Amino acid sequence: MSETTHDGGVAVSAPPSPDEGLSAANLAAKYGLAVSGARPGLVEYVRQLWGRRHFILAFSQAKLTAQYSQAKLGQLWQVATPLLNALVYFLIFGLILGADRGMPREVYIPFLVTGVFVFTFTQSSVMAGVRAISGNLGLVRALHFPRASLPISFSLQQLQQLLFSMIVLFVVAVGFGSYPKLSWVLIVPVLALQFLFNTGLAMIMARMGSKTPDLAQLMPFVMRTWMYGSGVMFSIPVMLEGRPEWIADVLQWNPAAIYMDLMRFALIDGYGSENLPPHVWAVAGAWALLVAVGGFVYFWKAEERYGRG
Repeated sequence: MSETTHDGGVAVSAPPSPDEGLSAANLAAKYGLAVSGARPGLVEYVRQLWGRRHFILAFSQAKLTAQYSQAKLGQLWQVATPLLNALVYFLIFGLILGADRGMPREVYIPFLVTGVFVFTFTQSSVMAGVRAISGNLGLVRALHFPRASLPISFSLQQLQQLLFSMIVLFVVAVGFGSYPKLSWVLIVPVLALQFLFNTGLAMIMARMGSKTPDLAQLMPFVMRTWMYGSGVMFSIPVMLEGRPEWIADVLQWNPAAIYMDLMRFALIDGYGSENLPPHVWAVAGAWALLVAVGGFVYFWKAEERYGRG
């Protein structure tokens, strides 16, 4: 196109752009552009996570190594911390408050240590999940990777830490007369189910914590309440004898109590099946499946919003 100017010259104007009038979405489609960090489909997301499996494992191991790098005793604190907690609870609840009633001392001490170690596994996974995104914003904003790698990695870190602690747990069990037997094989499926449950819960908390950093300050109170209501320091049926039956049922069916009781049943000779609620393995599997799948989908739905704003 051309037009005559006031001085008699001829000015040539640019032809209209072929993109004129197109919306941003149409322009993106025309030139094959995609939103940076857009959420992939669920199946593709799982495939991407599997492709990052080496990163997830290496990241969890690095975090585990660095956790006590400034302490003189180093990795020994992985075992010493829950063991010292168990000692404190034994002094307060076992000796002073008599929470061991209904159980001989050789059963109560491994009962208590098992409860502390197993609940600490869930507690640490939840607390790490709360900070999985908000505490790693630099990594989230700098690199493109499936964000679920972070809560999964932190849960895997806590599993590795528990495995170190299990050595002490075995020593305590043997020291109080619970020797290795066939039921110890059940420890493997119990840990697998609890790991799935913890990972799903960590992903739920990671999404919530990514937008509400103050959640990290609230969760210690929530976890402490959960611990006291899960029978870590006492037998729920014995302690609630004479109270409405539904209270004991609610406490026994909560997932933390379920996984602790299964571990105690597998490990401790004097802790028989009469201490377990009915259909306990089905309930343990249902909790693991429900929270793992539900937590994964819940976290995935907000994938493109992590690290923004």
